[in-house]
Amino acid sequence: MSNFEVSNLKVNYRKNPLGIDDLYPRLSWWIITEIRGFIQSAFQVQVANDHKFFSEIIWDSEKAESDSNVHIEYEGPALQSRTRYYFRVRAWDNQGMVSEWSKPAYWETALLSVDEWQAKWIAAPPSQQENGADPCDYIRTEFSIPDNVVSARVYATSLGMYRLYINGIPADNTLFNPGWTSYNKRLQYQTYDVTSLVAAGNNALGCIVGNGWYKGYLAWEGKKDIFGEDRAVLIQLHITLSDGSEQIIISDDNWRTSTGPLLMSELYHGETYDARLEVEGWSSPGYEDVKWERTILKDRPDTSLIAQENEPTRIIETIKPIAVITTPKGEHVLDMGQNMVGWVRFTVHAEAGTIITLEHAEVLDLEGNFYTGNLRSAKQTVTYICHGGEVETFEPYLSFQGFRYVKVTGSIPLDQLLEQFIGCVIHTDLEQTGNFNCSDELLNQLQHNILWGQKGNFLDIPTDCPQRDERLGWTGDAQVFIRTSAFNMNVVPFFEKWLKDLAADQEENGRVPHVIPDVPTAGYGSAAWGDAAVICPWTLYQCYGDSRVLKTQYPSMKAWVEYIRVQGEDENLWNTGFHFGDWLGLDAKENSYVGATPKELIATAFYAYSTELLAKTAAVIGKPQDALKYEALHEKIVLAFRQEFVTPNGRVASPTQTAYTIALMFDLLEEKDRHRTAKMLADHIEENGVHLTTGFVGTPYLCLVLSRFGYTDVAYQLVLQKEYPSWLYSVIQGATTIWEHWDGIKQDGSFWSDDMNSYNHYAYGAIGDWLYRTAGGIELLEPGYKKIRIQPQIGEHLTWVDASLESVYGTIKVTWKKQNEDSVEMHVLIPSNTTAEIIIPTMKQDSILESGTPIEQVISLSRVEQISEGQKLMVGSGDYHFTFSIS
Repeated sequence: MSNFEVSNLKVNYRKNPLGIDDLYPRLSWWIITEIRGFIQSAFQVQVANDHKFFSEIIWDSEKAESDSNVHIEYEGPALQSRTRYYFRVRAWDNQGMVSEWSKPAYWETALLSVDEWQAKWIAAPPSQQENGADPCDYIRTEFSIPDNVVSARVYATSLGMYRLYINGIPADNTLFNPGWTSYNKRLQYQTYDVTSLVAAGNNALGCIVGNGWYKGYLAWEGKKDIFGEDRAVLIQLHITLSDGSEQIIISDDNWRTSTGPLLMSELYHGETYDARLEVEGWSSPGYEDVKWERTILKDRPDTSLIAQENEPTRIIETIKPIAVITTPKGEHVLDMGQNMVGWVRFTVHAEAGTIITLEHAEVLDLEGNFYTGNLRSAKQTVTYICHGGEVETFEPYLSFQGFRYVKVTGSIPLDQLLEQFIGCVIHTDLEQTGNFNCSDELLNQLQHNILWGQKGNFLDIPTDCPQRDERLGWTGDAQVFIRTSAFNMNVVPFFEKWLKDLAADQEENGRVPHVIPDVPTAGYGSAAWGDAAVICPWTLYQCYGDSRVLKTQYPSMKAWVEYIRVQGEDENLWNTGFHFGDWLGLDAKENSYVGATPKELIATAFYAYSTELLAKTAAVIGKPQDALKYEALHEKIVLAFRQEFVTPNGRVASPTQTAYTIALMFDLLEEKDRHRTAKMLADHIEENGVHLTTGFVGTPYLCLVLSRFGYTDVAYQLVLQKEYPSWLYSVIQGATTIWEHWDGIKQDGSFWSDDMNSYNHYAYGAIGDWLYRTAGGIELLEPGYKKIRIQPQIGEHLTWVDASLESVYGTIKVTWKKQNEDSVEMHVLIPSNTTAEIIIPTMKQDSILESGTPIEQVISLSRVEQISEGQKLMVGSGDYHFTFSIS
């Protein structure tokens, strides 16, 4: 009997995924044990059609000698469509002991060929959209089935946004399907297990279809129909009977359509719902639909159809309002206590025709009145017209809002507002993997704000903001925040989907749109924004150890670097074209959004960085010639950078915090000049009253660079700075998410600007990366945290930190606490099948105890070495408890 077990089985990072079209899914598992230094020596995977006995084995890896327990590709016979595959795993340790078989997990395939689609694209006739009205479409059909149903699956998608119903019940709890992709190149469809919703006899299938991202308003120019002018749906229901036969229900022009109570639904503007127009039973069997029109067929190629790639969007949690405010204008406003993304569910009992209006905003103005100026043209308004009679409960269907405050207009008694309204927090259902807490409550609130900024802006794609007439997938924001996001949540499927859209929307010459999916209004080709094509895949590889994303994205990564290379007369500099520069840098000229660091310096620096990462990628995925080619190009770019932007005596010619930071972060200076430049950076910060001046480009790297070159104390002072500009300034001002501007609300209570002033904008939340890696001390030495460095920078500013990360191998945890001025205790958890080096920040090796035992007597510590930072301990997996002296 072994004393370790295999658990937490996943397929493509997900537990029991339903409806995937990956022909070679990746299998992963954790090994749970209290044994220190556990290393897997071999594994065995079995895949079968049954989960109880595994009597019909489809693939047996047999005993495979390997220490890998992540990203194991399925290597069995070709997968079949619409099939559930169960798998189980057992593992061997390095002593030859074998575990019991794990509990089985599964994945289920979707339609693996477009030829399997029998359904037709259908739409409402044009007459339903006459007179300038744009109500949502209600579409239905009925069908009959016998009583020996084994399983039922619906495969569905739309041009527009849809909600699916079976026999009057939502097909599941997912929202905003089919999600947002580059629709004309890649259109997701969803798989629904509706076995429990169908019944013998008559059944009905219905859906509501609105504009969504496909046809609705997008960006700030008031344009719509960006991807197409006509909504449509494609639905195919497969019913498997006990005798093995199958019944297929497909969308065609025999289905019926009409309008209903959902008179308007737009992502920016909200919804208008007239409950008096509700059609009871419209998605249930037996409804009389003779007055409904027949749908019409739409011609659209199906080659772009792909199964759902990332986790779906759902209501993840609910929050109650904390107060009802009567503003100086006499308006009634709910305070949710949290800047959130989603909608409000409310209950009302009123006469027929009573209008309830909800307007949504992020902040109140200086006088305490409801403020929507920063929404620009976005209305964010939900209008509900009561049916009358019974108590009515409503929540939106196909739109979301970004808000903390809700202005309520209508006949709801003031004393009932707190009880009758609830906030539904909506975002992509990502597993939270990181936690950071410390002795400073303001810093804890900052981490809270970072996490909630990620929640609100990770809604199917990584958006810049969730409230105004924008909400786009800005590439620059995504690339500066991706490392922090990978601490907070499991973001691989989320970003894999988005990066495939980036590649799809990338122009033939390699130029990358500013936003993904591409909305032409936004523009193309800026340094630090387009570099998301390279930085994001590499970051995913680093954080999760999965080279497939590099293989998938490599053509896109290479195309971006090649695009840059041919832009100017000198292929080693990038000094042409449009660039955002150090966007919102505080050293900008008056009335400018762009910081003082020269755009061509930033562009060339990122050109060097992307080229370096491309060369490393080529080496990882087995392209040695490309690796040599881009290593050589990188060396030339670095030399050109030094000749153009560094003085002969080694000083960065542009003395800005951002210029210093990126030159150091990307190793663009000669070794002899780096420490002097780091001192100049630290001096610049201190001479500025320990304040930063960086914008979008410099801020994510600033504290990392300071700590790397020995100025962690300055980094701590920056992070803990309370005066403007600082991360904690907004916290003190009451922020519950990250702001777009350091002074979104100025010190006198006035606002920065109506033009561009989001209060939920995650980019500056990239400081979370430093919190985990430096204050928490969790750093990777090998991709995926196969080898880990634990090195918290303790300093004098905090008395304790508790940080953890659920890596692909298991939980990594560091908790340190000062017992007094001289002594520290530190708890470290290293997951099975990994190793770590732990840096104990003391020169007194004899002061270090592990679980009360001097470290030289602890046999599970393979090596102890004194280095400049203290004592380096080489350890295997396990739970370690240290105490040591720091004086």
